[in-house]
Amino acid sequence: MSNTYIIEVDSESAGIVVRDRTGFRFFSASRRFDPLDGKVFRSARDAERAAIRFAQQREAA
Repeated sequence: MSNTYIIEVDSESAGIVVRDRTGFRFFSASRRFDPLDGKVFRSARDAERAAIRFAQQREAA
């Protein structure tokens, strides 16, 4: 099982998640996703879902 994953949303690098003792910590790769920077998720998939939801909410606004 990997410890680091790249998260992409709509062919854009949103960030990476790195496994630590508490879960998967998100590090944004784009200012667009800075509000998620530093957040911890239960899994890499949860982080990906959060990034997708975040991008969709911003597009709807």
